[in-house]
Amino acid sequence: ALKSVAEKQSSDISLKRIAESMDGQFISALQSSRKFQVIARSDLPALQEEGGFTGSGLVGVSEVDYLLVVSIDDFQDIQERVNFSGLGKVAERRTIRLGAVAKIYDSKSGRLLESANLQIKNLDAEQVLSSSSNSGGSVSDALIRQLATELAQQAVIRVTEVVYPAKILAKTGKVVTINRGDGTGIAAGQLWEVFALGEELKDPDTGASLGREEVSVGKIRIQRVTPKTAQGEVSGEDLGIDRGAVVRRVEQ
Repeated sequence: ALKSVAEKQSSDISLKRIAESMDGQFISALQSSRKFQVIARSDLPALQEEGGFTGSGLVGVSEVDYLLVVSIDDFQDIQERVNFSGLGKVAERRTIRLGAVAKIYDSKSGRLLESANLQIKNLDAEQVLSSSSNSGGSVSDALIRQLATELAQQAVIRVTEVVYPAKILAKTGKVVTINRGDGTGIAAGQLWEVFALGEELKDPDTGASLGREEVSVGKIRIQRVTPKTAQGEVSGEDLGIDRGAVVRRVEQ
């Protein structure tokens, strides 16, 4: 009973520390996307007090275009320890699973633009400690930082895809350059589908814009990623791949 209580307390502490770490990681990931100017809710009181930011609106700041709300809906923390008394060592293995829901709102209208489920599974770390060492520290800290970082990156990639979908900047022969670079989830070897944009689509019942028609015109395979852009080569048939077309990653 004492062990289960201790494990629960440790799990609660880990969840709290992950939640605390996420704020800074989200700010860093959003800034790294080079698409947004970021205002953290935790910074608003200080900004308003200094007179550097005023306004009114859905979230109290009229200049904000989008609101990102992330809530943790799944958390599992499993700890295993093996004592090697003859060696005076302890092997510790800790596995943490984290799930969250990211919601993207238009801050002017309050309309929900997108909701995405984010999952990080089988994230673990292992460490061998002396029998007199405190077993909680570095393994736990490293996992928490990694969890918060990966969750923030997943959420920001999703936000960027919704607000600013990747587009083709240039095309020379079969080589295509798109406006995605380091830190946006793009990597060499990935397959992306290309969509030509058509007319704006509107919901016949509400009149709300549903975005523009997208017609698949081919695929590209990413070859090289730079800090601000990426290059790929047309893979298969080219039905009209050109500048301005939207590209979306093909999940494999």
